[in-house]
Amino acid sequence: MKMNKNSVKKVLKDNALTLATLAGVLIGIILGVCLRTRDESYTKREVMYVKFLGSLFLNMLKSIIIPLIIPSLIVAVGSLDLKLSGKVGARGIVYYMSTTICAVILGIILVTTIQPGNDAEPIEKKVNERNITTEDTLMDLVRNLFPPNIIEASTKQVTTDLIYPNNETWDKRDWNFKTSMKDNTNILGLVVFSLVFGVAIAAVGEDGKPILNFFSSLVSVMMKVTSWVITIAPVGVLFLVAGSVIEMKNPAKTFASLGYYFATVIIGLGIHGLLVLPIIFSIVTRSLPFKYIGNMANALATAFGTASSSATLPVTMNALEEKNNIDPRITRFILPIGATINMDGTALYEAVAAIFIAQVRGITLDAGKIVAISITATAASIGAAGIPQAGLVTMVMVLQTVGLPSTDVALILAVDWLLDRFRTAINVLGDALGAGIVYHLSKAELASMDQQERMAVENGNGTSMQEITNGQVNKAYEEKL
Repeated sequence: MKMNKNSVKKVLKDNALTLATLAGVLIGIILGVCLRTRDESYTKREVMYVKFLGSLFLNMLKSIIIPLIIPSLIVAVGSLDLKLSGKVGARGIVYYMSTTICAVILGIILVTTIQPGNDAEPIEKKVNERNITTEDTLMDLVRNLFPPNIIEASTKQVTTDLIYPNNETWDKRDWNFKTSMKDNTNILGLVVFSLVFGVAIAAVGEDGKPILNFFSSLVSVMMKVTSWVITIAPVGVLFLVAGSVIEMKNPAKTFASLGYYFATVIIGLGIHGLLVLPIIFSIVTRSLPFKYIGNMANALATAFGTASSSATLPVTMNALEEKNNIDPRITRFILPIGATINMDGTALYEAVAAIFIAQVRGITLDAGKIVAISITATAASIGAAGIPQAGLVTMVMVLQTVGLPSTDVALILAVDWLLDRFRTAINVLGDALGAGIVYHLSKAELASMDQQERMAVENGNGTSMQEITNGQVNKAYEEKL
């Protein structure tokens, strides 16, 4: 009985934040319903009072976007040894990017087909729509990829507005346009700059190590800050949800629609994790993935329990090296990068969530905005930290990209805590299958490196990689963890 009590206490302690966040959601719903019972007609100022603490929480999330995501990207790319590991790194990145894009496309197809938000009652607050065409939206995306001022990109992005003539007899040839910088973080431009900056660090070699170490330390610090911010999520969520309930004309229909939203995300994650990824693995390696995935059960369970791909990283490495016999040089190079930039589940969820929120608000997204969501969800997932509910940080950016209020993220928080665990498991599965694919494609290069090392050892000019792998690297990596 004592062991059982201790086990229960440990489970409660390990999942305290999840349980508290869920409690915050439930209390927020109850509070919102009780307030609506008193008076269903609330002014905007009264709603603002209810949402005040939640708005502060959102401001905290927004404040850590740039210092969290940009260093993560720079470190992930700058850590590549372009001379010795360029091919291996390129294969890993191509795989990660390809599967992430597949996940986003799958999510968009499902959410536009199922349309889980169409039966929900739209929120009263209106969105300011811009006069713009699909072509202008796509060109704005390209413009924002190359910001003229990287500092300005932290607070502003390029937008184009159409200016209609005053006369009554005009056609499209008479339209004028105005390109201006508007308040909104240009995340795409910052991502591109970070990727180029990281490649430059890797290219200069030793001279770039000090600045790489700086950004690596910054990532560690910002992940700690992020964990602190996430700690107060239950309180912020409570008041955001309560305020959203007050704003809705028909909360019952909105929460009913969350069931379809939840099912849409789960179906998408299931198809991607159980069909798309295993099929890619089978085609590339020409082997069935069932045993390989079965050997990852402990890592997947850990991912579901912790909701953190970073925390699961040591377990994933152990499973790949001990059970699936993947070369440690691959796992220790590919997996840390994957834990940083490979977030298939997160990308799928963010694409579905953004379009779901637009459906709830009764807004029709044109092709340009859907492309914008696709690109931003992909870019945002690359920079998402591998910690619980880090998708909340990047979800704000995806909403802002298509002009949706960031406060609408509260609409999906009721089920986000559970979806977070499923998408983390898919993220870890994608990392593991990616390591197996890269290992299969890199066997020839690894054999060549082994041959060169054996010759160097025989000539007394070096130490074999096998000795390093079995001893020094293990110790160094354990100390780093």
